[in-house]
Amino acid sequence: MKFLELHLENFGPYAGKQVINLRPETDSQTRPIVLLGGMNGGGKTTLMDAIRLALYGSRAQCSTRGNLGYSDFLTQCVNRHAKPNDRTRIELIFEQIVADKLVEYRIVRYWTRHPKDGKDVLGILQGGWSEDALTKTWDEYIENLLPLGISNLFLFDGEQVKELAELETPPPLVYEAIQSLLGLELAKRLAADLEILVQRKRKERASAQQLASIEEIEEKLKQQEKEFDIVTSKLEKLEPKLDRAKQKAQRTAAKFLSEGGKIAANRAQLDRELETAQGNTGLIRQNLGELAATSIPLMLIEPLLVQARQQGEKERQNARSNIIRDEVIDRERRLLEHLKTLKLSAKKVEQIHQFLETENKTLETSDELPILGMDDETLDRLTFLLKYELPNQCQTAIEYRQQLQDCLNEAEAKERQLAAAAPPEAYEKLQNAVTEAQRELARVEAERAAIQHRQEELDRTIAQTKKELARYGEKTIDLKNANHIIQASAKVQQTLKLFREKLTLKKLNKLEIEVTECFRYLLHKSDLVHRVVIDTHTFRLSLYDGGAQPVPKHRLSAGEKQLLAISFLWGLARVSGRNLPVAIDTPLGRLDSSHRQNLVERYFPTASHQVILLSTDTEIGKVEYQQLQEQKAIAREYRLNYDAKQGQTTVEPGYFWEIPTNAGP
Repeated sequence: MKFLELHLENFGPYAGKQVINLRPETDSQTRPIVLLGGMNGGGKTTLMDAIRLALYGSRAQCSTRGNLGYSDFLTQCVNRHAKPNDRTRIELIFEQIVADKLVEYRIVRYWTRHPKDGKDVLGILQGGWSEDALTKTWDEYIENLLPLGISNLFLFDGEQVKELAELETPPPLVYEAIQSLLGLELAKRLAADLEILVQRKRKERASAQQLASIEEIEEKLKQQEKEFDIVTSKLEKLEPKLDRAKQKAQRTAAKFLSEGGKIAANRAQLDRELETAQGNTGLIRQNLGELAATSIPLMLIEPLLVQARQQGEKERQNARSNIIRDEVIDRERRLLEHLKTLKLSAKKVEQIHQFLETENKTLETSDELPILGMDDETLDRLTFLLKYELPNQCQTAIEYRQQLQDCLNEAEAKERQLAAAAPPEAYEKLQNAVTEAQRELARVEAERAAIQHRQEELDRTIAQTKKELARYGEKTIDLKNANHIIQASAKVQQTLKLFREKLTLKKLNKLEIEVTECFRYLLHKSDLVHRVVIDTHTFRLSLYDGGAQPVPKHRLSAGEKQLLAISFLWGLARVSGRNLPVAIDTPLGRLDSSHRQNLVERYFPTASHQVILLSTDTEIGKVEYQQLQEQKAIAREYRLNYDAKQGQTTVEPGYFWEIPTNAGP
């Protein structure tokens, strides 16, 4: 199975029509990864919900649905800017090999803000042709391609991995997927169907009085089984609460140990650092005072100083012009006297005289009297002051002020730390927190023990009621056919129980090998875990080293726990034997750099023939992006740009840092 395209129209934050090409083939090469980058709240999880909704419709396990009815959920998915009559539409195109031929399917679902009959309109096209018969039986058909029970092994998010990593036993969704994958659900359903068949045969052959007795026993059995289911549900819901209580007890104990002597040890150091910061503050204030004793106060009259310099330059220029004019006039007088000796005509001498008078007009200066009378040395000093001395002093003052602010901030921070330092009476609060956490843990454990005890009682009571029902039927209904069915059904039930146990062992043995191989492949500590063992009843994971000694799960770091959870999902997907795409939302959670590198290099390129990654820029950052590029693992890249003002997301080619040439619609 391979996803080809996803079309969204007015779905969630995706306004208008947007198309995402999911094909892993590009440039005549097959590369498994389709990378979609977006910030938190930008629409990554909405894309995952769109794929689930397209495949499964009302049965889809979408992240934002909660307890909403399908009609309300469809209304919630409509883009808030869509007009009342605009359609919201999802279209998923994928290809699948059917009878040794590659067939293309197109799933189309659309609805309006108030969906008709509370449902979407579904259309299925096969090979470009509408298939009404396939549309009517689509739920059954998709179960053969990608069963809903195991879809969470191929379409999962970082929160699911985080939950699986923290819990001792798999959550309900994964537990159901494991049962469906191992074929245990089929054996359990067959056993229930046999029980229904036996009860039906008893009713058919019994008299009215016998039927009433049987129905009374069956009603009692029904109530007991209902109570058993309620108790089992309570027990399942209590497990996360117990895990949180354990974590809280561990955190409070660690906090008590770490903060008990830490504050007292750091108080002297904080006092010294505060004293140093205050001393630096005083020194900088002194420097500022010394700076104020220089010429920097003249900055207050800088405009006047600029005007004074301009006036001085103007007066100096006028003085120089007057000197030049006097010299020129004196030279002209001597020139005219010399011309008289050359015996030139009076006309020519007059022309020369007029020319010189015209030229002298350009040398005329202002008759304005000097105001300042500033000498050259004073003017040069004023120019130097304005151009160099005052700007340098201002820059120095700014630096001193910034240093003073930094010292004040540092001193304030140290004072806040000292004020927040726990006094002796705080130790009592820490001790009370530890005691309260331990008391809560004990209470939850006691509650679980009581529920488990009640569950065991109900299990024995149900078994006794079934025996009573079986005995009653055997005594009152003696027809051969009915007895044969009842007796044969009991034998089949035993056979099914034995078959289920052997099937579980066989499947889990294969699963253990796959999970161990995946975990050791992803883990950079190859000697930490030698074998992963899976409990046959709870599917709880146990780890063992090379010496067959158990490795406590709490010894694993948070990143190693996540790698174990991913290995568990990966192993389950491999055991399924189904060639299906893998889509991962927020894949790198709390992993450190080394574990991220292992996941990027070893898991993403090999998890499936098609891997859709929905990531933020901090999960698959620039380093991880370059690693995937170097491995030539990325086929297509998209960026989900979210406009907070409009509340809308658009899909654009390229990741966060560059737009590669191979990305396209």
